[in-house]
Amino acid sequence: MSKCIDNGPKHIVLDLSQIDFVDSSGLGALVQLVKKAQTNGGTLQIVSNPRVTQTVKLVRLEKFLSLQQTVEDAVAAVKKS
Repeated sequence: MSKCIDNGPKHIVLDLSQIDFVDSSGLGALVQLVKKAQTNGGTLQIVSNPRVTQTVKLVRLEKFLSLQQTVEDAVAAVKKS
């Protein structure tokens, strides 16, 4: 993902809707990717599901990580930015 952020489009949609579990290292990786995207002038929209969203909220990262319910919502968020 890091190479994609460096070489690809500024705005990226990461679909995690089929992921059942995210641990602290996964959350740390997401935070780093968001920071890298922001440094490059872009955004990282994360498509989530209720389990992942619950974990993100538990550690109070929901305002920092741009969580979206669907890919369509993520694309719409990209268009707004």
